[in-house]
Amino acid sequence: MTIQLPGAEGELRTYEPRGEPLAVTPGTPFASRTVFSAAHVVADPFADVSPDSPAAVDWDATLAFRRHLWSHGLGVAEAMDTAQRGMGLDWAGAAELIRRSAAEAKAVGGRIACGVGTDQITGGTLAGIRAAYEEQLAVVEESGAQAVLMASRALAAAASGPEDYLDVYGHLLRQAAEPVVLHWLGPMFDPALAGYWGSSDLDAATGTFLEVIAAHPDKVDGIKVSLLDAQREIDLRRRLPQGVRCYTGDDFNYPELIAGDDQGFSHALLGVFDPLGPLAAEAVRILDTGDTVGFRALLDPTVELSRHLFQTPTRFYKTGVVFLAWLAGHQAHFAMVGGLQSARSLPHLARAYELADGLGLFPDPKLAEDRMKTLLALYGVTQ
Repeated sequence: MTIQLPGAEGELRTYEPRGEPLAVTPGTPFASRTVFSAAHVVADPFADVSPDSPAAVDWDATLAFRRHLWSHGLGVAEAMDTAQRGMGLDWAGAAELIRRSAAEAKAVGGRIACGVGTDQITGGTLAGIRAAYEEQLAVVEESGAQAVLMASRALAAAASGPEDYLDVYGHLLRQAAEPVVLHWLGPMFDPALAGYWGSSDLDAATGTFLEVIAAHPDKVDGIKVSLLDAQREIDLRRRLPQGVRCYTGDDFNYPELIAGDDQGFSHALLGVFDPLGPLAAEAVRILDTGDTVGFRALLDPTVELSRHLFQTPTRFYKTGVVFLAWLAGHQAHFAMVGGLQSARSLPHLARAYELADGLGLFPDPKLAEDRMKTLLALYGVTQ
């Protein structure tokens, strides 16, 4: 069986789908690394909403996908960028997502961390920004989940310099009941976060970031770095206080960063582990045995797919993530909150299918092929 896939120049090429999926089995959490998958939300395709409406979520399918991740030993990073925070999912929807997912985590014994931000406001004073963070932190802590302090668009707009970041984050860390994860999301993921930590100079910004951590090391479990710069992450993790972890958010260089070197390694909190979940879990279990070569042999080939999904404009990677979840049978449709299914081209999606199929990511390759052909037919590509 073959399928005709469109290329970037409009030409059709013949692709022969893989016959069998990669053999992976569910398992318990890992021994050598802490690994979170940032998880997407499943839209309700029958809701009569517009892209500007509050998100309509299919809660059953959304929670089922989280159980899938937990079954493979992965933690779930909830209500973060991959869940379309600020790109279709508003704070009201995120709060409900946090409460539902945290309750589900308790029921199945899954690990969960949830995003804390300021997206219920669009601007304002530093006092208002602190209050917005406090409101969200309270929801996460009341749910029993670990908090991830996400970067704030409002703070990026209101801060006059590094001292404002030191003030806001210091205030929050003093209040936090348990150690949190600090998230540095680069402007390639969200252009509104340019100049975060008070400077567009990354060395200066790193200095402020480290100053926040050094002042409250007992309240920082770790940092999540999403700058797509492997060497910067390595340099940063070597400067962290003892006991503070580095969770890589680098969807371009994650195998080498997780494998580490003789001076340390990164744990992981990655959006690409949403589609890669079972394969990534299998790789980390190999790493648990001390087999770094085997770990890299399994995970390195996934980087081409990840770089494709996260290509510029990087913030639209969520479209590819949800598309692959549909092809893999984790949801019955390819619809997204905010109508974001339209954010990537047909050639982009076709290449994502080809790369994912080649890795054996689809539990039912024939289902994935049939769904890909359905999408192609909607665009006028006949087989």
